[in-house]
Amino acid sequence: MATAYDKLFSDWQAATHEQAALLDAIFRENGYNRQAKILDCACGIGTQAVGLALLGYAVTGSDISSGELAEAKRRAAQNHVAIRLEQADFRALSHTFSEPFDLIITMDNALPHMLSHKALEAAVKSIVNQLAQGGMFVASIRDYDSLLEEKPTYSAPYIHKTDKGQRVSFQTWEWFGDRYRFIQYIIDDEGTAQVSWFACEYRAVRRKELTDLLLANGCREVLWKMPDETGFYQPVVTARK
Repeated sequence: MATAYDKLFSDWQAATHEQAALLDAIFRENGYNRQAKILDCACGIGTQAVGLALLGYAVTGSDISSGELAEAKRRAAQNHVAIRLEQADFRALSHTFSEPFDLIITMDNALPHMLSHKALEAAVKSIVNQLAQGGMFVASIRDYDSLLEEKPTYSAPYIHKTDKGQRVSFQTWEWFGDRYRFIQYIIDDEGTAQVSWFACEYRAVRRKELTDLLLANGCREVLWKMPDETGFYQPVVTARK
């Protein structure tokens, strides 16, 4: 999905600036400045990494997908920012990185790619171990505490106007206990309709499960903030080592 991910935004370039500003505010209210070293360990195409680099942060990005990294490299070059990019599984960051980071982020619902409690625990341990003492982890995930009550079968569509028509994107969800398979549909309706779709699987992670894992693996001051507090579209957790 690397080459199509930006289609989920009405304006990807604007989104990277907006999300960087929101993260910058979170960092600053927790005592960090732009001298902090950041690892975006699920960087994807660089939505957060590029924006933070534009603000002057020293940003390293990693992802398990070579396709995502190639796209992130292209977008970093387009924005004239230097971002170190490495292929890495965030369950085993020490295999790639020897140095600690002041801030590690995993945004846009990356952690629920872990399809078992054991896999999520491995990711949390790996991430916390890569933090400097006193460093902070920041992540966003969907509000699964609410979603598990209803187990919706689809997401509301996003409709973006384009120069030649419109783009519609939505997901269908098929649940299996606390896991669900989703299909992301993207319809480009610009005279002739073109449909793309991408399938993936997630595990719905409740906030208490992630909080308990963070506390059990060396973090303290685990705090959750909802979208009405941060302006970000998903709940955000911060945890300091």
